[in-house]
This record gives sequence, structure tokens and C-alpha cells, in this order.
Amino acid sequence: MFEIFEKYIRQTNVIPVADLAIVRESCTEKKVRKGQSLLHEGEIWALNCFITSGCFRLYRTDKAGIEHTARFAIENWWITDMESYIFQKPSEYNIEALSSGTIIVWPKNAWDEILKLSPAMKLFNDQLLERAYIASQRRIFSLISNSAAERYFEFQKTYPNVFNKVPLHMVASYLGISRETLSRIRREYANI
Repeated sequence: MFEIFEKYIRQTNVIPVADLAIVRESCTEKKVRKGQSLLHEGEIWALNCFITSGCFRLYRTDKAGIEHTARFAIENWWITDMESYIFQKPSEYNIEALSSGTIIVWPKNAWDEILKLSPAMKLFNDQLLERAYIASQRRIFSLISNSAAERYFEFQKTYPNVFNKVPLHMVASYLGISRETLSRIRREYANI
């Protein structure tokens, strides 16, 4: 499975072979079952997880017991609770496997050591964080300025591989709309 990660990383960065060997030595492969939780609210997240197969979501539950999906992640994506990971504080989120899959895992201390030893991996990590920040900005802007229908079509267009892998109530949660609103939008635009 490391070959999948190696192919992914080589698409965007030039990482010396010796650096990749350090990255490989520091990771473990983990099989995950559908419905399995990787993180529960209140736990401290100390892993860097690259998805080689499967579909996952990061979500939290509000005081009324309603789940709010913050993010989905599929093959060749990363899944993490960034705030808990960086500050080593209890998480406000849960991470759940929506399908069986495989992840490559680096403990935080091992990943931090990789970044100290490898300037190429440090650059890769910085670029990864930059892309995540930009995606967060776009998501916030979409939530505050786009209509429910616009958010739905934007999600379909931006994440076509995710759309068909997750239940509609989770898509609605991610879009910040009710399942009924999502069903109405789908009906209204079904023949367009």
C-alpha cells in the first residue's frame, strides 16, 4: 500500500529516495471496517492518516444530537482533526469509516521527525496545509454566500467521486441543509 502513497506524493513533489525510505519506515498500514471509528470526540488525535482505499468522514454532534459533517475523504486524501493534532487537545470531532478501507498511519512524533529530517517532505507538508486552508476558505464562503442548490451542484462538480459513495443525509449535513431540502433540490433539477 505504501506504493500508492509513493505514487501520490511523486505526482506533486520530488522526494529523494532516502527520504521516502524514512517515511516508509515510520508508517504502518491499517485495515478499517465500515462503521469503525478512528476518533471519538474527547480523544486526542495524534496520527497522520493517508487513505489508500475507502471513504471516511469527519463530523461532530451538536447539543441536540444532530450530526454535522465537516469533511469527507477518499482514496489519495488525508483525514485528520487538524486542531487536535496540532495542539494535542481533546477533539470535538469524530472520524468514521463509511466503507471498509486501508489507511497508512504515521504517529505525530514520527511525522514531526520526518519533517525535521527532510526538507522535501517539509515542503510537501506545507503545500498540503496550504491546500487544506484554501479548501476551508472556499467552503466557508460557499456556506455563507451560495444557495442550497448552488452548494449541492458545487459539491457534485468538485467531489464527483465522493458524491456516489456517501449517504444523502450525510451529503445534506455537509452542505448545511436538511435531507428534505436536498431531496427537493434533486427533484427540481432531475430533468435538467
